[in-house]
Amino acid sequence: MKHPRPAPDVLEGIEAEFMLRYQADAPPATQEQLGIRTARIGGGVALSMRHDPTHYWSKALGFAGSPVTGELIGELVAFYRANETVRAGIQIAPSLLPEDWDDIAVAHGLKPGSGIHKLAGRIEELTFGGSDLRIAAIGTGDAHQWATVLLTGFGMPPAGLLGMAEAIASNPAFRAFGAWDGDQLVAVGNLMIQGPVASLNAGATLPAYRGRGAQSALIAARARAAADAGCQWVVSETGESGASLNNMLRAGLESVYLRRNWIWEA
Repeated sequence: MKHPRPAPDVLEGIEAEFMLRYQADAPPATQEQLGIRTARIGGGVALSMRHDPTHYWSKALGFAGSPVTGELIGELVAFYRANETVRAGIQIAPSLLPEDWDDIAVAHGLKPGSGIHKLAGRIEELTFGGSDLRIAAIGTGDAHQWATVLLTGFGMPPAGLLGMAEAIASNPAFRAFGAWDGDQLVAVGNLMIQGPVASLNAGATLPAYRGRGAQSALIAARARAAADAGCQWVVSETGESGASLNNMLRAGLESVYLRRNWIWEA
């Protein structure tokens, strides 16, 4: 029997919450250094990182509880202008885009960017991969190393972002995992649980250790933790192609839809 996959409001909602926690729960000094501002707007969240060196962290998402309108997009644009944001991505599930979306996008200067797969898998239907690396939950003394591997794996500079990532590794809203080669942490992943659904996020591996099954094993470890917590589904998101998508599909997650990243620039 094929179970109905989680609806867009679930898929969008849990991603919005973990992205919000990454920034809103950063240490106050880190928030000021990065120029972080957050807001709940129109049933979703708007995140601004004025001094983001990667153009990744400023985004608006989670819009599934109220209609997407020109007024909503105008409110988001006003938020970014007020916070002197240089560039932001507005991410809306395709089924939630209104018929006049093309007109709304043009009116507010939004341009289509890359696509993001939203994936989901029923835990009992997943295929768990393994690795010769040791997989375990992160301890309290591993937060700095976990954050360093996360940023290095994603090619992000540590300035400012390291404090934010380090706080997430010990944030009680998450369960952080790692893969070790001896005493060296070489790959990381994170898990957020929300009712019957668990989100796989922050999966990154040091370049020298790619191809050794670290992320497949980290998917398995997090899925088992989610099952132990009573979850029925694991969900995630990744780019249109690449190793991350292949790892998730191999584990049994399925793409529910491809979401476009709409780019706004000041």
